[in-house]
Amino acid sequence: MSNKNYIFFLLILVSISFSCNEFQRVLKNEDIKAKYDMAEKYYENQEFRRASRLFEQIKPKYRGKPQGERITFFYANCLLNTKSYVLAAYEFESFAKAYPLSEKVEDAMYLSAFSYYKTSPVHSLDQNETNEAIDKLQEFINTYPNSERMSSANDLVQELRIKLEFKAFEIAKQYNTIRDYKSAIIVLDDFISDYPGTPYREDALYYLLDSSYELAINSIDLKKLERLKNAKKIYDELLKTYPESKYVDKSNKLLETIDKEITTFAK
Repeated sequence: MSNKNYIFFLLILVSISFSCNEFQRVLKNEDIKAKYDMAEKYYENQEFRRASRLFEQIKPKYRGKPQGERITFFYANCLLNTKSYVLAAYEFESFAKAYPLSEKVEDAMYLSAFSYYKTSPVHSLDQNETNEAIDKLQEFINTYPNSERMSSANDLVQELRIKLEFKAFEIAKQYNTIRDYKSAIIVLDDFISDYPGTPYREDALYYLLDSSYELAINSIDLKKLERLKNAKKIYDELLKTYPESKYVDKSNKLLETIDKEITTFAK
């Protein structure tokens, strides 16, 4: 390392050390005004974790005072920016209740709903948080129909609903995977009815066709013909709705067998 780089590196270490010491001093300082000024400085510099700790300390001291509204909102925003989403949602909601006439209420309600959105887990996990986030976003949409954030809120709701649809589709598809074809037909049929505009409709129709085909082929003669005809109806719906379906080759192979089996009954 050259002397120039070494000096630069040393200056960075000194600066970090000084900054840490400064933060620790103000954190332990009993001077509320000093904490407030430093919290504002950290906030402006987007050092949200440090600002959050200071705002948390002084927030009770400023309750009922003019600075209280500003501190409460900034504290909630610090929590959001440090990914403490559950606490952020709570603090933004608390802000809206404490300062209902504030010009920041609409922002607080959106950011609270957005914080709930951020708690939504991956589709494979329980989706209680996703449903709660949709409710909160929908509440914002209903309360502020003319908001500039309306488009964003609607997009978030749509994204979460698609996640729920995908989870529902994956559950339905799983019955086909484990070869429980009777259950697969019921659940996939319900999925298609419950989510008519879903982006997974094509997939659901194919797995409904596949399940219906498997059930029909392996049925006793008394039930076989009816089930074959039902499978063919699903094929027709799939190809009519999606004439260039990604499943067209697989579906056509299933249809060939279905038609052969139906012909056998006609003899």
